[in-house]
Amino acid sequence: MSPTLQLFSADAFQPQEEVAHRLAIANDADPREADLAGITVIELHFPKFSDGRAFSQAFLLHRRLGFTGEIRATGDVLIDQLVQMQRSGFTQAVLRADQNLAHGQALLAHYPAFYQGDAVHTAPHFVPA
Repeated sequence: MSPTLQLFSADAFQPQEEVAHRLAIANDADPREADLAGITVIELHFPKFSDGRAFSQAFLLHRRLGFTGEIRATGDVLIDQLVQMQRSGFTQAVLRADQNLAHGQALLAHYPAFYQGDAVHTAPHFVPA
């Protein structure tokens, strides 16, 4: 089972971490070139819902670079994207203002596990842990 994606509504979101420990990576930047020393939170921005480059960035950060801090989705984040965000390595998502937080949480609870592997759990569901 994948870890729960922590959801925030846009109007209630207040970042808790200090700016010195947070890094925002532009969606056209290569995360492999970022200096991650001392960083605990990385923000990846979705300028529009149809731009999926942040999914690739999250995958690279989590799987290839081994980043273990929070990976936060910001911008044009819709509840339709949440399951894919969770499977790509995101740990937090700040929903667009018109998105319903309760509906997003219900959607994530609807799929407790997946048959195929993903960025978080690489082995298929049928392979013993």
